[in-house]
Amino acid sequence: HHPPFSDPSHSAAVRSPKPRAAQPPRPAAAATHPPQNPHLPAHVSLRAAGRPPPREPAQSSPPRPLTVLHTRSPRLSMSTSSRPRATPLAAAGGSGAAPSLLAADPGHRDSVILAARGAMTNCLGETHLDLVVPGLRLAAKGKVRDVYESGEHLVLVTTDRQSAFDRVLASIPFKGQVLNETSLWWFNRTSHITPNAVVSSPDRNVTIAKRCSVFPVEFVVRGFVTGSTDTSLWTVYNKGVRNYCGNAIPDGMVKNQKLPANILTPTTKAADHDVPITPDEIVKSGLMSKDDFDEARSKALSLFEYGQKVALENGVILVDTKYEFGKTADGTVVLIDEVHTPDSSRYWIANSYEERFKSGLEPENVDKEFLRLWFKNNCNPYEDKVS
Repeated sequence: HHPPFSDPSHSAAVRSPKPRAAQPPRPAAAATHPPQNPHLPAHVSLRAAGRPPPREPAQSSPPRPLTVLHTRSPRLSMSTSSRPRATPLAAAGGSGAAPSLLAADPGHRDSVILAARGAMTNCLGETHLDLVVPGLRLAAKGKVRDVYESGEHLVLVTTDRQSAFDRVLASIPFKGQVLNETSLWWFNRTSHITPNAVVSSPDRNVTIAKRCSVFPVEFVVRGFVTGSTDTSLWTVYNKGVRNYCGNAIPDGMVKNQKLPANILTPTTKAADHDVPITPDEIVKSGLMSKDDFDEARSKALSLFEYGQKVALENGVILVDTKYEFGKTADGTVVLIDEVHTPDSSRYWIANSYEERFKSGLEPENVDKEFLRLWFKNNCNPYEDKVS
């Protein structure tokens, strides 16, 4: 058993094997370890047994050790009254794209569907570390992350819960690992722009962070007029809004068009729905001081500009994203939560964007936008029940 704050490369905890794609390097920040916390005794392991192994494809790469942090929970699905008739795979087969093997070979399609359903039991849906680690307290349960308190540190567990439209709609196996490790990579790559709260990462789903006072504002930065949610820039622009969160948007723009310059459209972190707000309203309402807001705004715009550069070098466009900031005990404004993940950001394929835009087609995306569109086309994602 390994200490909860130990280096992940030394972890003895094992999760079911899963073939992995190439991963970005572990950030340097993760190599810094705090002293062993007295509230997290070394004998406590984050391992939990009883997880069924996922199906292994032929000629897979050697499995990596993974760590389980939960007891299995059932897959979230649409309730019977609102469950769509078509599955996502069936919908993809009839979307007008070139016929795929899934559509051409029903037997293969059924095998894929069965394998996918079997993998659903592998989801990290719930965590209960406070029940097994003395002194650890559940501080917050977000849409995707469970946050525990331990002395001067926070233990952030990124689950496989899938959020969209300001709620949890589904779960996706190993999605939490993708989000956590993507964030860690970006935290390391952006440390020249802003300090962050990361201390270490003892597990692929877990980040240990410094405790700080979190600003109740999300810093949403946008480079394009796009989106499908009620607060997206295209939705409000299409309704005639030309001044959004203090930004003047020119007339005559169309969906998915690049803005003349990147803009910040902050929102409040409301319990039910994020609410757009102007910089003046943020300061006047006391959510942030002017100095703190100006510093966070500058960092957010610099992070986004750098993220766009790195993304384009790798063949994708960083369309928009959101950042969160906090303040440490010594008064330092630091980056927290997540950075440039496919959950917090929109990404488009770069080499097809111009042609598809000129043809009036939606960009090819590599984020969760396709899930938003599927839910929107098959149910009411704001009101239909999930079970």
